[in-house]
Amino acid sequence: MNDVRTIEILLVEDNPGDIELTREAFIDGNIPHHINVARDGVEALEYLRRQGAYSSAVRPDIVLLDLNLPRKSGLEVLVELKADPQLRSIPIVVLTTSRDEQDIAHSYHAYANCYISKPVDFNEFMQVVRSLESFWLTIVRLPAKPA
Repeated sequence: MNDVRTIEILLVEDNPGDIELTREAFIDGNIPHHINVARDGVEALEYLRRQGAYSSAVRPDIVLLDLNLPRKSGLEVLVELKADPQLRSIPIVVLTTSRDEQDIAHSYHAYANCYISKPVDFNEFMQVVRSLESFWLTIVRLPAKPA
């Protein structure tokens, strides 16, 4: 189990409704957490690399990554993150509406840590996020942050 500390989550999502649903689902959980949001792929990479306005950004413990993003796709973000020696150890959970077998295969080929298709039903979506929280933030041991 993880030590009791605030888990830093970067949610890379452009849909305001999905952002709010995800936040709401995590609020109902018992894990102290903080969610930062990047609304497109370029912003996500700037955040993770601590560039520009994100020079003091906190390194996330986990990234929840949508594939369908403006400016740079989630798959492009995933490939760049896993190619970066300083960022590749951050677990990347692809959380997207796509159920396309090619998207799934490409994500795993690019070293996604898991792939979850978002349900369209509100209650099912809430259950998926709660399950994600239970597994990734309670059971899994996340890597320590670099000094």
